[in-house]
Amino acid sequence: MTNDLVIINTFILYIGLMMGIGVYYYRRTKNMSDYFLGNRKLGAWVTSLSAEASDMSGWMLMGLPGFAYVAGLNAGWIAVGLGLGTLANWKLVASRLRKYTELANNSLTLPDFLQNRYHDKSGLLRIVPAIFILIFFILYASSGFVAAGKLFETVFGLPYELAIFIGAGSVVFYTLIGGFLAVSRTDFIQGVMMFFAILIVPICAAMMLGGFGDTIAAISSHNETMFHPFINPDGSTITFIEIISLLAWGLGYFGQPHILVRFMAISSSKEIPQATHIAMTWVTISLAAAVAVGMVGAVYLTTPLDGTNTETVFLVMTNSLFPPVIAGLVLSAVLAAIMSTASSQLLVAASAFANDFYHMVLRKDADQKELVWISRASVLVIASISVFLAFNPDSFILDMVAYAWAGFGAAFGPAILMSLFWKRATRNGIIAGIIVGGVTVIIWKQLELFGLYEIVPGFILSLIAIYAVSLMDKEPAKELTDTFEAVDRSDI
Repeated sequence: MTNDLVIINTFILYIGLMMGIGVYYYRRTKNMSDYFLGNRKLGAWVTSLSAEASDMSGWMLMGLPGFAYVAGLNAGWIAVGLGLGTLANWKLVASRLRKYTELANNSLTLPDFLQNRYHDKSGLLRIVPAIFILIFFILYASSGFVAAGKLFETVFGLPYELAIFIGAGSVVFYTLIGGFLAVSRTDFIQGVMMFFAILIVPICAAMMLGGFGDTIAAISSHNETMFHPFINPDGSTITFIEIISLLAWGLGYFGQPHILVRFMAISSSKEIPQATHIAMTWVTISLAAAVAVGMVGAVYLTTPLDGTNTETVFLVMTNSLFPPVIAGLVLSAVLAAIMSTASSQLLVAASAFANDFYHMVLRKDADQKELVWISRASVLVIASISVFLAFNPDSFILDMVAYAWAGFGAAFGPAILMSLFWKRATRNGIIAGIIVGGVTVIIWKQLELFGLYEIVPGFILSLIAIYAVSLMDKEPAKELTDTFEAVDRSDI
């Protein structure tokens, strides 16, 4: 009981600090640009760590280690795909998106950018994307609340439903109050915490097992397939489709609104190279360590984990390895990971509703103050739906994230790439690509055809739809194609 009190106090101090940041930035949030992009004033360090913390979430500390606990280096294919996807996103998209969104009438959201980019008067380029953002972010945020529920349930023995309410309440508070500035600053802190937490657990566990050599020998003795990336846990050889499905996680980066919005908020495109180096260092080390947690945990823990409990391997190891004060700090990093992504998702989903649906369809004459308050009300509603969906304790975090990740990657990834790099892309082509990509993911997920991850057909068909419809459409007006030259010349 004493140990629990120490960990509880550590959690309370941590959550209190995050909420204090939210209250501080409440005073600095005066308009929509402040609330959604921090008025484009983020530096390289905050941008990079905020992007990666909001990206990785609790699934990096729970979902991926749980997969590696069972599959060993087989799980490394996801890590490789994510690493390559992160690099491609920073190299190809970050700088160009930063410039485009400011030149395109200072766009605050992705739907806003697409509408301004193609001078769409119908509003469809804001309404259609907003619908898919709401659908997939509700599911994505729900995965975070599942992670929060498992965290409090595993550490404190709390009822699962109560644990979800505690985790969701803390996330909603500082998202509701502080907006983007609060979320970005807390993400920076959380990114640092996640990095050190994911490193310290496998290293300390290996030392307890006698060192790295003895740990590797123990893992090999425990299950000889653990160090074979081409062998499944059941001994079968991994198929080409399975490898493609795992690597294809990397495709999702081009369409993740909560990550792309960080590129839009950096103070200048000149900061991108430094931010890229910081982000890639963080991602490479963290993903490798996450796989190591699962593999080391398979031999460190004396009581085997099964089913959805495999995703608690990091939590159980932390409780076993460290005294309460240290365990509290490390476990706060899990809460940090959950809070960072869930808050970002709630913020982007709220912006989609307020800025791209409410403002476009319901109240075109709404002023900035009204839109900020509508956004805050949207956070409450969207969070409530996500909490309801999270009430199933048998949900796998990684499965929920994979579905939402595929939805965003297929719906928005091709649309963003084509809008940034292909002059011939048209408004109708982009709309067709978003619809085809999003709907393909939803349908493919239900059918589970060929065992292929739904992001692959969704991404390919979306690209084809954009290309085909754009060619059938009349060529874009000259002012649209001239935007490409303006972006290349710009120094923002």
